[in-house]
Amino acid sequence: MNKKDEVLTALFKSCEQKNDYIFHNDLVKDIARKVGFGNPFDATKIDNKNKLPKILLKNDYAVIHLGNGNHQFIKGIEKVYHDFEPIESTLQWNYKKSILNEYNSSESNILSVANNQRILHHFLFGKDTEFDDIDISKRPKTYFPHRTKTSFSYNFGSDLYLELENIQIEIDLTIEFQGTIGVFEGKNGKPDSFAIYQIYHPFLYYHKANQLSDIQGKIKEIFGVYVVKTIENGITNLKIWAYTFENPLDITSIKFVKSVCYQLNV
Repeated sequence: MNKKDEVLTALFKSCEQKNDYIFHNDLVKDIARKVGFGNPFDATKIDNKNKLPKILLKNDYAVIHLGNGNHQFIKGIEKVYHDFEPIESTLQWNYKKSILNEYNSSESNILSVANNQRILHHFLFGKDTEFDDIDISKRPKTYFPHRTKTSFSYNFGSDLYLELENIQIEIDLTIEFQGTIGVFEGKNGKPDSFAIYQIYHPFLYYHKANQLSDIQGKIKEIFGVYVVKTIENGITNLKIWAYTFENPLDITSIKFVKSVCYQLNV
């Protein structure tokens, strides 16, 4: 068992003993110090259900964030994580590699390459270089990564209602075109699932913005998009999945839209 698993296991046992599954960062820090885990703020961040410690997998519990330093173990791993669907189609993409493409393996670089190669435009809007010949005000707009703090209220299925106060959300990349918004999350490797909040919180952030006076009604569609980079047989693949939410105020209403693998051919 690694140190992170030790922290989560101790947290779960502590909550189980008290029969209270809400806990604060102070308890996380205390347990992390005792087991020698150096980054307590990372202890409750698990982006793939297979990374959950055995005790949570066995008891069907996962961690969610409540804001203001609070977290909660909730029953039902399938409510917190979503399995990636099979890729529907593969496209050969002419790859015009530049100096800094794939210089590092960060999430930001993955999304930068996909954006600069017009792959994200093609995936969302069915177009790529066609935008070069039109007025700049009519082209898709790209908004770079940012973090923000906000408050949300939403359902976690039919039996749990959450009010999240002062919670920090991270948006890796946003693209907007004619009222359609894509919010993006990028990863390396071959994850088989993802934490739904990674795309739901940005989705809800813009859904909420669409009700404000200066934006109201201008956003037509919002998609949460996951981009995964793999290298197979020396070929770089960008596998992309798009999702939306049938009920914008229920995180468990996630709906798969489409998926494509772009094979980058130099």
